[in-house]
Amino acid sequence: MARPVPKALDDEATVQVPGTVRFPVELTPPDGFDPARLETWPRVDGRLEWVAGRLLYMPPCGDRQQDTVTDLVVALGAWVRQHREFVVGTNEAGLRLGDDSRGADAAVWRRADLSGYTGGFRIVPPVLAAEVAGRYEGEAELRDKARWYLGAGVAVVWIVLPTERETLVVTASGESRHPRGDRLPPHPDVPDLAPTVADFFVQIDG
Repeated sequence: MARPVPKALDDEATVQVPGTVRFPVELTPPDGFDPARLETWPRVDGRLEWVAGRLLYMPPCGDRQQDTVTDLVVALGAWVRQHREFVVGTNEAGLRLGDDSRGADAAVWRRADLSGYTGGFRIVPPVLAAEVAGRYEGEAELRDKARWYLGAGVAVVWIVLPTERETLVVTASGESRHPRGDRLPPHPDVPDLAPTVADFFVQIDG
């Protein structure tokens, strides 16, 4: 079955692509597009990132992924209430790091590193970035994104795998894989943040 590629603001028609297409799909940027300015991005039903000079589209999240992201953010939210020196972002939290503009399922910044609200992308790397695997972004794709995060200055990356009920913790010094019964290892840049892996799967296990 053909899938529609979303149209940019000034497009007149949706382009049909084969049902076997692999996501992400590259889109032609609309006139006036500036990857550093959020207001110039096309409005689509899905997710966009600007990576290595390409505007990439992903469909909206499926049910398992969205419920897991919610549990991830609940865990981070409980922690940040006790650590007000940090800020947690979610909802495809916009990052402008180097020449790329991307979104994180969840991210943690030091409040002191931020310069106030602008309505645009955050241009400071978070201390922690977290991604949840879904239908079109599995472990391999998220490992690639983890490498990008580390290269941009992020200290620690969590890759949450709902199907396997596991989480990968990736840092510049290596990685570890944790099943549902584990507690994630604390990292000195995010003190006391050590949720259980099961915390991320409360809803899908319910």
